[in-house]
Amino acid sequence: MHHSSLLRAQSKALHPSSALLLRSKIPLLILGSSTARIRSEVLTPFRSVRMFFYLAFIASGGLGTLIATTQLIAALTNPSRALDAPEIAKGLGIDICAVSLFAFLYYRENTAKNAQIARLSREENLSNLKLRVDEKRVIPVSSLRGFARLVICAGPASFITESFKFSEPFTEGLVERGVLVVPFATDGNSPSFEFDESEESKDFTSKRKRLWQLNPVIVSEWTNWLDEQKKLAGVSSDSPVYISLRLDGRVRGSGIGYPPWNAFVAQLPPVKGMWSGLLDGFDGRV
Repeated sequence: MHHSSLLRAQSKALHPSSALLLRSKIPLLILGSSTARIRSEVLTPFRSVRMFFYLAFIASGGLGTLIATTQLIAALTNPSRALDAPEIAKGLGIDICAVSLFAFLYYRENTAKNAQIARLSREENLSNLKLRVDEKRVIPVSSLRGFARLVICAGPASFITESFKFSEPFTEGLVERGVLVVPFATDGNSPSFEFDESEESKDFTSKRKRLWQLNPVIVSEWTNWLDEQKKLAGVSSDSPVYISLRLDGRVRGSGIGYPPWNAFVAQLPPVKGMWSGLLDGFDGRV
């Protein structure tokens, strides 16, 4: 009750548009968390079963430890039962070892579960970020699942410009593999993209523009997501990075510096043809 009242009071104190934004984000956060948990269950369907049995064994071993402890105290304080003490102590040791083992297994499983849910939650948060395709269309990242492999190129405008130049020799291969670049300038400046507008380069220039057509919308949300990724990876906030996504929207790989355009072309299968769909899960390591 106290938290609900506090939330209402804060909403009233905010500007009307801010209060509306707060109310609209709360269901999204809950939905994102629920979606991440569901995806986690799908990816590791037997984890919950294992964790249930671990808890059951811990409870059983804990009960056995409690009983053995009381029996050992009684044997040590009663000379007539002193001969039973070694056997009781042996059983107590076994119970303690069993509890310790299953507690460790449960802790490891729970840690892996939380890490997986955190990763899936970050991917869901990324899928909700907005991209501008052209002057009239703004879409969420999730709408490109199954159609494009996004490569987020984040850093100063000069870094984006150099990445643009380095990608030129691999343009056709990248387009064939469904790669689309999301240039995100972290210094607030606009990168400079120069295209060859001559008639003989018309087709190639069209592919270049398609490759670099996306632009982030609501920069603050992109910044928050990127800062969280860097913090978890132990990367300094001012380091230029790239993050590549699979066709299904999962993070494939990331690194500091320029995207390895040649590795993308070498490792990723084309999005069209007989191998389309079949090799979607084998998106390489970059």
